[in-house]
Amino acid sequence: MADTITLDDLARVLTECAGADEETALDSGSLDVPFTDLGYDSLALLETAALIKQRYGAELSDDEVTEVRTPRDLLDRVNALRAATV
Repeated sequence: MADTITLDDLARVLTECAGADEETALDSGSLDVPFTDLGYDSLALLETAALIKQRYGAELSDDEVTEVRTPRDLLDRVNALRAATV
């Protein structure tokens, strides 16, 4: 298992949880774009957090999930949790 999850990993999880189209595809240019602007709502992020917990062992509380604004913020939080448990 890799020590960190990448933007590609996050994109796959988001696609599984909420679907994706050309307008919502994540790339390096979307790291600091708010999830709402990318078309992801709070339910999609809660489902994403649940799948991240299942796959990667990083558990975000519901409050943490609602505080996450951008893909970079989510990746930073998840990877910090993973680093703390290694």
